[in-house]
This record gives sequence, structure tokens and C-alpha cells, in this order.
Amino acid sequence: MVRLDKFLSDCQKGTRSQVKNWIRGGQVKVNGSIEKDPGRKIGEDCDEVLLREEICRKRGFAYYMLNKPAGVVSATEDHLTDTVLAFFKDTLDRELFPVGRLDKDTTGLLLITNDGALAHRLLSPKRHVDKVYEVRIRKALTEDEIHRLESGVDIGEEKPTMPARVVVSGGAASDGKVIQMTIHEGKFHQIKRMLFAVDNEVTGLKRIAFGPVKLEDNLKEGAYRELTKEEVTALRQAAGLENASENT
Repeated sequence: MVRLDKFLSDCQKGTRSQVKNWIRGGQVKVNGSIEKDPGRKIGEDCDEVLLREEICRKRGFAYYMLNKPAGVVSATEDHLTDTVLAFFKDTLDRELFPVGRLDKDTTGLLLITNDGALAHRLLSPKRHVDKVYEVRIRKALTEDEIHRLESGVDIGEEKPTMPARVVVSGGAASDGKVIQMTIHEGKFHQIKRMLFAVDNEVTGLKRIAFGPVKLEDNLKEGAYRELTKEEVTALRQAAGLENASENT
């Protein structure tokens, strides 16, 4: 048994305070009768709950990996251009959203879910969840510039960035102009601003990992797949939710 207001909130109909107001306002029915007590206990599998005559069912969470192409925005809606949710038109899962943002011209791994608690934790700088990028730059970095990036740089905000990790990609083809950068924050244009702070320029940017989840090599741009149970568990552990139940 579960409280009526919690059930509606878990159905993602609104916040607990919102649904309490709707219940008290007579907008909710339980088994055909108006119910105005937010604390009314209901059986999730045996009682019928309607909000404004629409039946409410608790849904499980959905978790996807998208290989984002350039030219689409990381948002749920945009009046000018396609969003990443355009790739999910044929799924049965609704109320999906991207976990954080990738710039319009940035490609690579974007997590898509309807699990707000997990997304909030993954994006919190306090959790120190790694985000790894393959970065193409205008010129090779010096040792001093790498040290500055790994110590934190001034990008014009109140505080310097948190320390990054920088690895120069091997191979003669890269000529030192391809690096991997790992950051824990998600500031606006952060990688580009960090490189600009050491007198460099990003010419290509692709996210290849988010915490324990790595972009699948054979996943084409614009394609997506569901995360495995192991990947979801690893993300929940990275977010400090390892004791929470998995509802995949």
C-alpha cells in the first residue's frame, strides 16, 4: 500500500505538493469516487486512480545511450531546430529527457532517461562523476598548459574550474592535436573555454564516456540503445544510489 499523493508523484504527474493540491481540489478519483485525502492508502495493482479522468499507472524508469550527432540540441523541445528526443519518437517511453547537455556541434554519448533522481545526482559536481571527451585542438599542448588544465583554470566565473585530467592521444597521426579530457562539471561550453584559457581552440569535440558508461564503438551517430542492467547498476553506484531499488 502507498499514499495516494506519493503514487501520483511516482507516476510523474507532478510534485508531491502539486498532486496534494489537485487531490484536495477534487481532481482525483479512486475506484470511481472523488478522493480528497492525499494520505489515502491505495494498492498500486488493485485500485484504479484517475487524475482529471485520465488513468494513472506507475511506470518503470527507462535508460538509453544515444550517440548524438552534430546539429541537434540537447533539450526536450526547441522551436528552431530538432532536439535529441526526435530520435525517440517510436519508443513507448514518454517524459524522457537528456542527462545534461552537449553543445549543438558536439557529438557522442548522451544519456537519456526519465529518472530525475539519478540524473540530478550524476550532474552534481559534488559526486565527481567523470565525463570523458575526445578533443581535437588547434595546436599541441605544452607540459605547462597541461599542468594548468589539470590544476583548474579561470574561465571567467567566480571560481576556477575543478581540476581536469588530460591525456595526449598516441600515434603520429594525432600530432599531439588529439587529447582526452576528463571533467566533473558541466559548465556552459566548459571544454572550449578551458582550452581558450590556455590559448588554444577546440576544432572537434566528442564525449566518449559518462561515469562508468562508455560510448559503444559500433553505435552510429543518431542511433541509440537501452542501457544494460549492469550499466544502470554502475551508474546508480556512481551516483550514490546503490541501495535504491532498480526499476528497469
